[in-house]
Amino acid sequence: MKFSLKVNNASATTNWGLLLLRIGIAVLMLTHGLPKLEMLFSDNPPPFPPVLGMSTLLFLTLTIFSEVVCSLFILVGLATRLAAIPLAITMAVAALYIHGTDPFSVQEMSLHF
Repeated sequence: MKFSLKVNNASATTNWGLLLLRIGIAVLMLTHGLPKLEMLFSDNPPPFPPVLGMSTLLFLTLTIFSEVVCSLFILVGLATRLAAIPLAITMAVAALYIHGTDPFSVQEMSLHF
């Protein structure tokens, strides 16, 4: 039995597919994060609920960090695996806590991400 320890044994097609998937997810997450960034700098109070004992401003700031900054890291391929962790946590909180009582059709978007 021959066992290979090569890390990069994917074909060029697989690499291009993963690149397109990474860029697509990052751009879609940015479309959710940029309006929240504008909300942070506007004069109106953000309509975010306090989550897990955090203030509204802190929760909005952490959400913006994950949806904008981490999405930009994923877009350029910088620390992609580490940048995906805050995004996964944010989407889990959105699906299970924020939209926990909503029907599945509302939770579906955050579960997809």
